[in-house]
Amino acid sequence: MKRYWLIHMRLSHGLRQEEVAKKSIIKRPYYCQIEMGVRTPSIDVAKRIADQLQFDWTRFFEEPDSEDESYDAAKGE
Repeated sequence: MKRYWLIHMRLSHGLRQEEVAKKSIIKRPYYCQIEMGVRTPSIDVAKRIADQLQFDWTRFFEEPDSEDESYDAAKGE
């Protein structure tokens, strides 16, 4: 399931995937997979991304929020 909340956080900071990845010391394809929900970051990577986008790193490991679920349902995913 896509992490729409993460995409929103990145865009609200005016950053591209490449910029977040570079600042988080990971490759852009890996960051893209995290946004798309294909991969879950390690705790270390989650903390680095959260530090860049200013949110609590534990959000990666919480249940999907209702905004993400309703968006996926509307898209038929």
